[in-house]
Amino acid sequence: MTSIAVIFGASGGIGSAMRDHLEAGSGYDKVIALHRTSSPPLDLLNERMIQACADRVREEEGDVRLLFDATGALTLGSARPEKSLRELDPEVLARSYAINAIGPALLMKHFLPLLPKEGRSVFATLSARVGSIGDNGLGGWFAYRAAKAGLNQLVRTASIELARKNPAAICIALHPGTVKTPLTENFAKTGLDVQEPAVAAERLVNVLTSLTPADTGGFFDQTGRPIPW
Repeated sequence: MTSIAVIFGASGGIGSAMRDHLEAGSGYDKVIALHRTSSPPLDLLNERMIQACADRVREEEGDVRLLFDATGALTLGSARPEKSLRELDPEVLARSYAINAIGPALLMKHFLPLLPKEGRSVFATLSARVGSIGDNGLGGWFAYRAAKAGLNQLVRTASIELARKNPAAICIALHPGTVKTPLTENFAKTGLDVQEPAVAAERLVNVLTSLTPADTGGFFDQTGRPIPW
């Protein structure tokens, strides 16, 4: 049976690198890349478009074995990550949650039912270490932190439902590390391990390959180490 991988946000830095890596040979017979200008186009803020993309993938012959969500946004227009409570803007908070949590939740709503009922399959979404409540010792970045923390809870909850339908399925959140993309170019501090997208993609694929059903519902970094919630 044909093995299919689907990448959401495949036009971005990490998404395009994942597409290239999987197409070069990682055990999948077909890679479907979905993004704003794909056919059909993907818009996380439009559930009808998400449903249309799911309907398109459903038409494929084969088993969807990997769903990889590389969507997300740190900065929203001219709004920068907040340094203090004084900078909180309800519109920015709502938009960050819509893009970084609600959008991926809708991907899970429409695409997790496409996974086979038997055998290993994986849904992985890019979260961020700053979304960890237990690891937050610096503060700031209120909207992004809260949205990613919300995403982590959504992933955890979805993993429980998915396991009831297929105990071999895996649903996890991933922190990719600091990757050289437009999202991080203004925030990568000196001394961090800033990875090229191709390197990050290889590391993430290695983590995905190593996962077992016992890992479902977890939150992992780019080396496979668990991150506290």
